[in-house]
Amino acid sequence: MWKFLAVRLANVRTSMVLALFCLFLNCVSPQIFAQDKPEVSETFRQASEAMRRGDLNAAGEGFAATAKASPAFAEAHFNLGLVREEQGRFEEAIASLQKALSLKPHLHGANLFLGVAYYRMNRFTPALAAVNKETATYPNDASAWMWLGVIQLATDRPEDAAAALDRAAKLAPDNVDILYHRGQAHLLISKNSYGKMFKIDPKSWRVHQVLAQANSEADHALDAVAEYQAAIKLAPTQPGLHEELGSEYRNIGKIKEAEDAYLRELEIDPNNVLAKYKLGVLTVEKGDAAKGKDLIEAAIKEKPGLLHSDYNLGRAEMLLGNDTTAAKLLERATSAPGSDPAVVQQAWYQLGIVYRHLHRAEDAQKAIATFQKLKDQEAENSQKALKRFEVQQNSDAVQPPPSEQNPQ
Repeated sequence: MWKFLAVRLANVRTSMVLALFCLFLNCVSPQIFAQDKPEVSETFRQASEAMRRGDLNAAGEGFAATAKASPAFAEAHFNLGLVREEQGRFEEAIASLQKALSLKPHLHGANLFLGVAYYRMNRFTPALAAVNKETATYPNDASAWMWLGVIQLATDRPEDAAAALDRAAKLAPDNVDILYHRGQAHLLISKNSYGKMFKIDPKSWRVHQVLAQANSEADHALDAVAEYQAAIKLAPTQPGLHEELGSEYRNIGKIKEAEDAYLRELEIDPNNVLAKYKLGVLTVEKGDAAKGKDLIEAAIKEKPGLLHSDYNLGRAEMLLGNDTTAAKLLERATSAPGSDPAVVQQAWYQLGIVYRHLHRAEDAQKAIATFQKLKDQEAENSQKALKRFEVQQNSDAVQPPPSEQNPQ
């Protein structure tokens, strides 16, 4: 895992250094240049431009010359440290960043990149110390919190890492690198927690529940059913188990068993909104639109925004002959955020039928055309995926077997 993580972090580091370089460069006060000789300021400016365009050699030479001519100019040492870090010359980067911090202890980014340099050399203790200083001085710096979490992951501290990465995610909720590492931290916590649970009580119903959920996520519905049944045998009145079992029964086409499971769940926990909603959807699919609609609406009243509720209510209204209401619901279903593409596809198909009932021939034609387009795209994507798989299989087939290592 850590080998994969290191590859991912190399890409993160490169993009982050270049992005933050521009940010920190803009923070350099113009008065600093006025204190130097004009040729020194010009050298620094040219080095900065070289850094912006990715010419690390020219940037390094320029910043090194600036630092030599103006040894008290902290930003020159800082920028030189960034360049050396990008070049993989980590010892030199550390020396330059430490010099910058000795001149300006609270220079924004210096402790962060010092920590990253230490991390790249697998020196995790000083890396943590440096990045902790950055988060203490600049508590709103999402990148600093991210790197604190990354380093804590490397030192096998997933709980601490999750806390740091949660903080980073609050500061930068759309940063994909933060979200990636945050997911890794929480995944490790879950893995450790389940491992401890298995060790403490391998016969617990919770163990069967976790195994059932894992089988469900892997699309092994029959195995999931067996594990849920084992869990229910040990904890027959545990809320949630029958609802989850019902979903697995539905996945394998056992509709009667699914219905019975949902009904049993509602006997145990009448407030289980998901069981009520799923039972309503199942009831509509069986043709009892009035009863299904009542169940779906009751669930939505308790928990608005249930996934695909517009589509499922639209289907109920169609069966009841309420085409105008059905059309409005299905129209919303075609653009509902987070919808399954297959449901969106079916919403357009059902819309085409409803529009025909309403004598909206042109709209019906457009809806069916959209349905067909989405269906064709799905088929095309499936073909592309199949071709990629075949190419990969053929590539693996021609690879020579790994050479045996001679143990020393």
